[in-house]
Amino acid sequence: MTPQDASDDNSSRWSDLDRPPLNAAALRRGLVREGGLWSEVEVVRRTGSTNADLVALADQGKAAEGAVLVAEEQTAGRGRLDRQWTAPPRSGLFFSVFLRPTEVPVARWGWLPLLTGVAVATGLSRAAGVDTSLKWPNDLLVNVGSEERKAGGILAERAGDDGVVIGVGINVTLRAEELPVPQAGSLLLAGAANTDRDPLLRAVLRSLEDWYGRWRAAAGDPAASGLQDTYAAGCSTLGRVVRAELPGERALVGEAVALDGDGRLVIATEEGVQEPVGAGDIVHLRPA
Repeated sequence: MTPQDASDDNSSRWSDLDRPPLNAAALRRGLVREGGLWSEVEVVRRTGSTNADLVALADQGKAAEGAVLVAEEQTAGRGRLDRQWTAPPRSGLFFSVFLRPTEVPVARWGWLPLLTGVAVATGLSRAAGVDTSLKWPNDLLVNVGSEERKAGGILAERAGDDGVVIGVGINVTLRAEELPVPQAGSLLLAGAANTDRDPLLRAVLRSLEDWYGRWRAAAGDPAASGLQDTYAAGCSTLGRVVRAELPGERALVGEAVALDGDGRLVIATEEGVQEPVGAGDIVHLRPA
């Protein structure tokens, strides 16, 4: 990738003084180092989707492992099930990373979105001073008053012959009047002690580097790397009654009781059956 600082385009640089642009040069100095995971950091002012852009580069053989693409604004950001993700410019962290976990069996790559969730939650806890939890399989939750709200999401896609692009969207300074839906939240609304996006992004990427390194060193074994237990400890879905909306318009209701070795959510139904769910939309029906 050819780096292009978001600050290179000054047309709307200071349109919102509470939301300064990211400092791409400082991010590179803080993250790109010899022997480290992150190989390049590019910040663009505006794009449709960082995931789509990075997947395209990977498919063309133009992305190295550890490439990071950050957008100040996404106009066609996507979540799971092709849901749209929109937010005002510079109100959040919208970025994608390219990974090549060639030491890990492909069957274990399904853990990457969960690993990213753990890394994001860990990094934000340290840098933003806000409590977060994880909704299986890819949502970051915060408490706004007495309500649990979604403040972030994760999307993983295969890219190139042997890689994965992982996209992350986090609402940082989204205000109440800017919420796209009532169920949305942000770090600001959750009372974060720090909403400066530069240190938040560095903390999240350093946490992701750490967890990815542990997981890769363990050949993707979720137990040996500590990932399975750590995700379960921070997962707000476990212990709750949920409805899993499954492919084929099937729904499954029961208590989420465990996370199995493949990263699937195990749901215990009233009939006494424990069924692992690997894909689907999860609705929390009752607090834990």
